[in-house]
Amino acid sequence: MLERLEIESFVILAEELHFGRTAERLRVTRARVSQTIQQVERRVGAPLFERTSRRVRLTPLGRELLDDIEPGYRAIMRGLARAQAAAKGIEGSLTVGYLGHAAGEFVMEAIDAFTRRYPGVAVRIHETQVKSMFDPLRDGEAELLVTQFPVDEPDLVRGPVVLRVPRMLAVPANHVLAKQDTVCVEDLARDRVFACTGHVPDYWQEHLAPSRTPEGRPVLRGRSAATLQETLAMVGAGQGISPVGADVAAYFAPRGVAYVPFRDAEPLEYGLVWRATGETARVRAFAAVAVDRARERTGGTARSAAESLPAGHDR
Repeated sequence: MLERLEIESFVILAEELHFGRTAERLRVTRARVSQTIQQVERRVGAPLFERTSRRVRLTPLGRELLDDIEPGYRAIMRGLARAQAAAKGIEGSLTVGYLGHAAGEFVMEAIDAFTRRYPGVAVRIHETQVKSMFDPLRDGEAELLVTQFPVDEPDLVRGPVVLRVPRMLAVPANHVLAKQDTVCVEDLARDRVFACTGHVPDYWQEHLAPSRTPEGRPVLRGRSAATLQETLAMVGAGQGISPVGADVAAYFAPRGVAYVPFRDAEPLEYGLVWRATGETARVRAFAAVAVDRARERTGGTARSAAESLPAGHDR
């Protein structure tokens, strides 16, 4: 018989494929997660995950076990959430912010599911900009945010990943890179890459467009841009290039801009963020609904949500 922590560790690791993020969600150490998974594997009698220095992946046996136990686990968690909501009387209002079109679409779907489950909560939305990505949380304009990761702020809690978007490179239409079917991260060193202006953490900018390529070539920073529209206008004017999500290519087709997919860059991840001092029953309830919606979007299992794109690292 598996204990609760063993079941939660297995299911959440199968979703995240990342020991660090699993530990954050369970609020335990990475070592505890690793030890717990080893206990489960000893109980089963065979490995459930393939682990390397670069990725974590379910084994075929692990996929079978996930398919067997996840529906029951999710049903128990939903029932528990409903009972807690009833006991605490979840009602009132909730403002959810989002960054980018892909996140906006996801938020609207999550809100629809949330209001069906909790009709006593009035949900409002708030669009944010890269230049002030965390300000709505800190200023009290939003209680919850679906934004692009990474997020490493001492006053903010980073929740689960709910959306993964392939990366593309926005280049001038007459650029040499526009003639290629794909680009690689090394190609960032072939032109100036636009920086983001405003209250944007250095680590976030570095994740989107590293200052050096994997082979050590310097990536020159171009002019700073405050909004996506400004960035694309400068790309179309031939002033540089910029990594973007595939949702940008789907929604924006400005004159003079071409989009080329990366063949070696991990997808952009979007997840839930809230203030460490602002974790209310409404926030927890919305986060649970959002995770369910993310799973439904990708076929109904945590495995398919996490494995549909390149996996994370066991950091």
